[in-house]
Amino acid sequence: MRILLLGGTSEARALAAKLHPDVEVISSLAGRVPDPALPVGQVRIGGFGGVEGLRRWLRDNTVDAVVDATHPYAATMTAHAAQVCAELGVPHLLLARPAWDPGDAILVNSDTQAAKAVADQGFSRVFLTTGRSGIGAFAQLDAWFLIRAVTLPEAAELPRRHEVLLSRGPYRYDDELRLLREHRIDALVTKNSGGQMTRPKLDAAAALGVVVVMVDRPPLPAGVSTVDSVDDAAAWVGSTVRP
Repeated sequence: MRILLLGGTSEARALAAKLHPDVEVISSLAGRVPDPALPVGQVRIGGFGGVEGLRRWLRDNTVDAVVDATHPYAATMTAHAAQVCAELGVPHLLLARPAWDPGDAILVNSDTQAAKAVADQGFSRVFLTTGRSGIGAFAQLDAWFLIRAVTLPEAAELPRRHEVLLSRGPYRYDDELRLLREHRIDALVTKNSGGQMTRPKLDAAAALGVVVVMVDRPPLPAGVSTVDSVDDAAAWVGSTVRP
C-alpha cells in the first residue's frame, strides 16, 4: 500500500507514525518552513506544480490513496488534491482538525477584513499571529504590532511600527499571558487554526479581556470525505486500501 500524505501539521506526523511500518507513507511538505519537524517514513519537500503536476506525480508514483492533513488554511493544495483525486478515481480523505469556537471574537473572512477591523475599532497595540503571508494587509495601519512568525517577513510588508518575534509553537498559557501583559496588547489577530498547540493565546486573551479578531476558515471542497481525528484517518486507510 502506498499513501500520499499531504502534511506539515502535527496531525500528519502522528498519522504517519501510526501507519508506519504497515503502510508505505510518502509525506509531502510544502517547504515554506525552514528546518521543519519531519515525520517518520519517506518525505518529499516542495510543491507539485499545480493540478497537472499533482496529477502526473500520482500517476508516476502509483499511489493507492491520498490523505490531506495540511493546515486548515492551505486552501489551494486542498482544492487541487480534491480535484485530481476525483478525476483519477484515487481514494481521498481530508483530515481536518476541529476549529475553535470563536466565541465573542470579531469574525472576518480574510486578512484584509481583519486589518479593516483593527482600523475601524481603533486598536493601538496588536498581537498579529496570522503568518507571514497575510502581514502585508496591515502595512498601512498606524497601530503598533507584535508580529509572531516562524520565518522573517518581507521588510516591505511590515507595518511602520512593529516588533517581530520569531517563534514556533507549541505555546504555554503562562507564557502567552506574560507576553500580552508585557506588550500591553489590546487586540489579538489570529486565524481559526484549531488544535492545542496555539490555543493558549486565546485563553490568555480571554483572561485579560483582549479583543480577538479571527479570520474564519476557507470553505472545504464539496463532496470530500472528512474526518477530524488521527485515529479516524488511520481507520479509513485500513478500510480503504488493501495490501
